[in-house]
Amino acid sequence: MVKHYFKKTILLSMLALAGCSSLSEPREAASIIIKNGTVLTMDQNNTVIDNGVVVIRDNKIVSVGDAKLLERYRAAKVIDAEEGIIMPGMINTHNHIPMVAFRGLGEEGIKNRLFAYFFPLEGEKLSRDLIYKATVHGSIDMAMSGVTTYADMYYHIDEMAKASKAVGIRAVLGETVIKFPVVDAKEPYGGIDYAVNVIKAYQNDELITPAFAPHAPYTVSKEKMQQITALAKEYQVPVMIHVGEFDDEDKRLKLTDKSVVEYMDEIGVLNERVLLAHAIHLQDGDLDLIKARGAAVAYNPMANAKGATGIARAYEMLNKGVKVGLGTDGPMSSNQVDLFRTLSYASNMQRLKYQDRTIMTPDVVVRMATIGGAQALNMADKVGSLEAGKLADVIVVETRSPNMMPNYDAFATLVFQANPANVDTTIINGRIVVEDKQLKTYDIEQNRQQMKAIEADIAEFARGLAQKAKSMD
Repeated sequence: MVKHYFKKTILLSMLALAGCSSLSEPREAASIIIKNGTVLTMDQNNTVIDNGVVVIRDNKIVSVGDAKLLERYRAAKVIDAEEGIIMPGMINTHNHIPMVAFRGLGEEGIKNRLFAYFFPLEGEKLSRDLIYKATVHGSIDMAMSGVTTYADMYYHIDEMAKASKAVGIRAVLGETVIKFPVVDAKEPYGGIDYAVNVIKAYQNDELITPAFAPHAPYTVSKEKMQQITALAKEYQVPVMIHVGEFDDEDKRLKLTDKSVVEYMDEIGVLNERVLLAHAIHLQDGDLDLIKARGAAVAYNPMANAKGATGIARAYEMLNKGVKVGLGTDGPMSSNQVDLFRTLSYASNMQRLKYQDRTIMTPDVVVRMATIGGAQALNMADKVGSLEAGKLADVIVVETRSPNMMPNYDAFATLVFQANPANVDTTIINGRIVVEDKQLKTYDIEQNRQQMKAIEADIAEFARGLAQKAKSMD
């Protein structure tokens, strides 16, 4: 009797174990798992997941959800967010990153700073070498502050592409086209051919999207604008252009019966590939026209405030369904390349403009910095939100530092409390670029020495140029 019971117990135990092994599936392999954080998905419903998990395999997000995902997936690399904020990498939709080499110059109150100081400084000091090294520096600055994609309008964008890839950041790089000779084009409008060559070289790159960047409607002829539009359609690339930054652009174009936006539409260059930088001085009908043509806007509140150029009607644009992303403009315009202070400016400047403290709530502003930027760059199918199938551009913002506490509302904390130093982790295309607030992809000390050498070379010339520019005011 005892023996029979013993045998029966063993048999039942074996059957139970067999049943367990058949029911419990092995966990799926992943590359990186991020756990124990508040996940801001920035999906269509602005879904927020407390104690959330993001699962990455190779360069894509495979799953986003709650802690139950830990029972389904395993990874050699598990990142504990320590109750921080897990969110999509931020997208800076307008910049001139190599100008970080000149950051802090020309701040003496020069009136015509663009033409009397910016352009002469670039004409004297720009080179392939400086553009490469300064882009490395700007890319480091952005990656360490949670920017995973940036859009830029500048010169020698092939050097910028190499530098961006060296750091590991995603970039939309527009080759500047303008009606006078510049550093990489001895002939007017030489940027068109330059852009075509770079587009061909980087058409299928996983990090670089090449583009055309006609400087502005008043510095690029109608015929050249139309040529760029045709080429952009042929190669299926973006077009980035300054529009409505200044209040006299219609006069520069000698327009009497139409706005600059209406002029662009009339000549057939306003379409879904176009990103309008600034868009401050627009007429009422311009917003509807931008929406109708599928164009987008890069809103640069901090740079516009610093340059006293005005406040764009971003709140109205969003209400009309215009695609709007956030930008810093160049490092001589806002002196920043990260988006944290721009987040608060985006909210506060709109509230000031419309005298309404209830608008531009933090969740709206964070959308502009993430999925809004992706939509503006026509990349929303790839980046901008944490959803299965999208590229793994993810950041973790810690909430342990004094400035981040208390953290009642993650969106408000990001917009009104956070700064670049709170970014703990930056993952771009599935690669860890920043971890524990340390850059992992580039020798940061080497870059510091390069920037010191650039500063030493520029300083004396810049001082003399500032005195000359001031005397012309």
